[in-house]
Amino acid sequence: MFNETTDKLFSQMPSIGGMKEHLDQRTRGDKYIWGLVIILSLISILVVYSATGSLAYKMYRGNTSVYLFKQVVFTLVGLVVVFGLHRINYTVFSRIATILFMLSIPLLIYTLFFGAKINEGSRWIKLPIINLTIQTSDLAKLALFMYLSKMLSKKQEVIKDFKKGFLPVIIPVLIICALIMPANLSNALLTGATSLLLMFIGRVSIKHILLTILVAMVPIVIIISVAMATHSNNMVEGKPKVAEKMKSFGRFGTWVSRVQDFMYANEREVPYQVQQAKIAIANGGIFVGLGPGNSRQRNFLPQAYNDFIYAVIIEEYGLLGGAFIIFIYLVFLFRCIRIFRKCPYAFGAFLALGLSFTLIIQAVANMAVNVNIVPVTGVTLPLVSMGGSSFIFTCCSIGLILSVARNVEQMEGRAPLETEIELPEENIDTENNAIESKA
Repeated sequence: MFNETTDKLFSQMPSIGGMKEHLDQRTRGDKYIWGLVIILSLISILVVYSATGSLAYKMYRGNTSVYLFKQVVFTLVGLVVVFGLHRINYTVFSRIATILFMLSIPLLIYTLFFGAKINEGSRWIKLPIINLTIQTSDLAKLALFMYLSKMLSKKQEVIKDFKKGFLPVIIPVLIICALIMPANLSNALLTGATSLLLMFIGRVSIKHILLTILVAMVPIVIIISVAMATHSNNMVEGKPKVAEKMKSFGRFGTWVSRVQDFMYANEREVPYQVQQAKIAIANGGIFVGLGPGNSRQRNFLPQAYNDFIYAVIIEEYGLLGGAFIIFIYLVFLFRCIRIFRKCPYAFGAFLALGLSFTLIIQAVANMAVNVNIVPVTGVTLPLVSMGGSSFIFTCCSIGLILSVARNVEQMEGRAPLETEIELPEENIDTENNAIESKA
């Protein structure tokens, strides 16, 4: 009797092959991107657990798995977000792009004046009831690239014209970057750089792009000039009072200090976090590293689970481990470029490429900070740093990219056609801009 019951039970359970077939039917889009997302998520869980073990032990009286549990939850939620968004026809995002962009502006303004201040920067707003903080700039960037993709696809016929083509595209970028900049200069610069790169691919006039770069260089030159004028090595009789006063405005002094640390730091004066990151990288060596969970500098390195997690990866897995992370991001970029080239509609192509650019540029910036190529910034490593609003919005971006890939897959006949959401007539004209018009 018992054997008959168990046989019946096991016969009703789906086989591994059947589960794989069902999963293949439900998940569409680029399989390589799916694989890379899974790999980075697993690496994130492993490295975050390693980087936070000692901190959790001190904070939670010996319980070292608190942050591990949080990261697993964030990872599962993120994968659900990716799956849910990739099942939506990406043309829907063309409709809501303007709404999201308009919504992000008052959110950024509210954050600037009333946001929660963490590490001297007002970048977060705290959601009531659930008591969760989100970084509004992440939502603003996502909305901006959706809106920018829509405008680039609409303005292809007049994209070379300054008033009709360039201004409608550049003004939204300037608004978002200007609102992000007071609290997070590095984020604003990366967003602007990604937008200009996407504009270049979208056939915006090079002279207009160079003009924008020239204007954007003005605040950077001012920061560097003040940093040089106010550093002790360059001080002369009669302190530059104007420069000293400028350092007291908002986070301007923080930006100047970071530039000074980068330009003038010697072995004794190097910033503490940079010093600890260098020690972590030196501990890792070339090939093996110290091994999983054996990081020494996690106890001394600030934000080891977030901004400086790449240094921990190198310490535990060596330079080869760090190179493997770079390889993953490069493959991700290559697959997104492939989606861009295959997508027959301008909006989807620009959307996939713009979102992939912002993730890759953010990853490069984080790794450059960890190895002391650029001044310290508050940029996380996408899909690897400990979960938060940045992790969830990164998953949103990947979900949108996979939505475009799923559409391309269906049009190539490699996947069964599914029910699509019809576009209104005015958007159909926008979508029918061929790839050749923007290449």
